[in-house]
Amino acid sequence: MNRKTRIIATIGPASDSPEQLTALIQAGMNVARINMSHANHDSVRRIVASIREASDVLGIKVAILMDTQGPAIRTGDISTELNLQEGDQIALTVRGEKSEEEYSVDVNYDDLVDDISVGDVVLVDNGVIELKVLDKKRNQLQCEVLTPGVLGSRRHINLPGVRVNLPALTEKDIKDVELGMDLEVDIFAMSFVRDADDVKRLRAILDYRGAPQKIVAKLEDQEGIGNLKEIIDAADCIMIARGDLGIECPYEELPIIQRSIVKACAAACKPVIVATHMLESMIENPAPTRAEVTDVANAVFEQADSIMLSGETSVGSYPARCIEIMIQIAVRTERSGGAGYGRETELPNNYARIVRSACGLAEGVDAAALIVFTRTGNMARNASASRTHIPIYAFTNSETLVNQLLLHRGVSPSFLDFGEDPTGNVSRAIKHLLDAGDLKAGDTVVSVTEVMDGGNQVNAIRVETA
Repeated sequence: MNRKTRIIATIGPASDSPEQLTALIQAGMNVARINMSHANHDSVRRIVASIREASDVLGIKVAILMDTQGPAIRTGDISTELNLQEGDQIALTVRGEKSEEEYSVDVNYDDLVDDISVGDVVLVDNGVIELKVLDKKRNQLQCEVLTPGVLGSRRHINLPGVRVNLPALTEKDIKDVELGMDLEVDIFAMSFVRDADDVKRLRAILDYRGAPQKIVAKLEDQEGIGNLKEIIDAADCIMIARGDLGIECPYEELPIIQRSIVKACAAACKPVIVATHMLESMIENPAPTRAEVTDVANAVFEQADSIMLSGETSVGSYPARCIEIMIQIAVRTERSGGAGYGRETELPNNYARIVRSACGLAEGVDAAALIVFTRTGNMARNASASRTHIPIYAFTNSETLVNQLLLHRGVSPSFLDFGEDPTGNVSRAIKHLLDAGDLKAGDTVVSVTEVMDGGNQVNAIRVETA
């Protein structure tokens, strides 16, 4: 695969038919995301089956990522939409409180009044409506409208800088995760991760079932950013969820936060996803804005592992076209080079240094390929983190891991039933690449593999000719 940057596409009403899923895979989708904020269990079963069938028919590997809803705070049902003007007052009520105010709306978070202070800002409907808290009562907040808008039912609420007293995994999330384990999805994305303990709670559920899924920690608020290092250590991958993050943090800080997260993930040899609003205008239009093209290119220049489409492919009018345009931008940007955060970073352990040495050797001998053999994904992850220009081919004896490695920049994964002889494994991997046309006879190849020597694991680096 010439393209290094991976494409994640969200599946929804515009793309969940077998025909559309086939078109997305053919267009270049690497990971299919199912957003559990908008999916029921019956539809998830159908979509997962359709993705796998299309993948099998096309012979193209696709990972399935299930994204938990997380602790969402929303307004209640409203019989008639409220046309709020600047200066209007509105009551936010909890625990079934009734208000005599002209404008009043119930909120599903019982601790809202306890957690927030007079003078704090409440953002509604993804920040479209901005409210300022004027007064607090036992079960009611009196607010002034700072930014006008039309308020409808079940609109999302953000509380910038406020520690929300909600579990990272709700009862709904746990049921959704159980469904994902039953369906053997490849990856879970955990919403609104605030600290490492949040990730560990999900990890404990997976470990109890012996489930192999990887965990993507979504960073969506200031608390998560403040605990960045420990979250990176606990998770398998980080998602920069710029929708909520851009609401929770000042706009001008978001590009700086994005770059700092990408750099921190590179230092830890962990993959990173840049998500949300990348081609937002293409929900309705057949071409992106020039600003969107630059935004996508910047994520590729930073050498993010994956870039993600949300509404563009889930409810938009041009799902497959969005993927094609993402790929055009990514391929052209990769070809031009980029700053990135690869080998300039300090490596976290000797294991990573060994793999980095193999990458350096491959570049030094102008190898046509770097072949890594991995049972856990760690070797491929570290090779990817080197940001080498040499194509990386990862071989593993786990079908699930083949899909999970699709999150890693520049890694082309394949299944190989490992034998006891490491030399034989290398020979079979080279034959696989020759047969696929990824290598030709006479190419120089560098391989790095785990060899057992007297019960001890030794990392062996080899140089040979295909």
